[in-house]
Amino acid sequence: MSPFTLTLIKLAFLAVLWLFVIAAVGVIRADLFGSKAATKAATRASQPRPQKARQPKPPRPARSAQHGAPTKLVVVQGERAGTVIDLTGVPITIGRANDATLVVTDDYASSRHARLFAQDGQWIVEDLGSTNGTYLGRTKVSRPMPVPPGVPVRIGKTVIELRK
Repeated sequence: MSPFTLTLIKLAFLAVLWLFVIAAVGVIRADLFGSKAATKAATRASQPRPQKARQPKPPRPARSAQHGAPTKLVVVQGERAGTVIDLTGVPITIGRANDATLVVTDDYASSRHARLFAQDGQWIVEDLGSTNGTYLGRTKVSRPMPVPPGVPVRIGKTVIELRK
């Protein structure tokens, strides 16, 4: 081979190597600081949605008061076992980030791993694009799913339950 061809092959290999390094740094940054998509989704979910002009409905009694819905979140396994969080209707974020409601120091948890929020009188778990997934019982959470009381939610090595 000519020296010119060898130089082109070396430069192409170097370019591919740099692309790999840049992609790896991007993945690490997204895991540490959260991806733009997860941040946008969380921001969009927390903003009030515009409603169509309708007659206001009379307030109905809360479903939690009627059916004895869960009132606390309990960590049953993991480093934070025994931690109890009162459910007040405010969304609960779970992950390694310092601004999460439940901070877990688990190598298998993402910085913004999952979110629990109240909707129509029940609690919903949503995976926020985590690397290792969120499990409700033995089912992987791929879309927002209702969480029945007593059913374990697993995030890495941490297991939480909703209790009355």
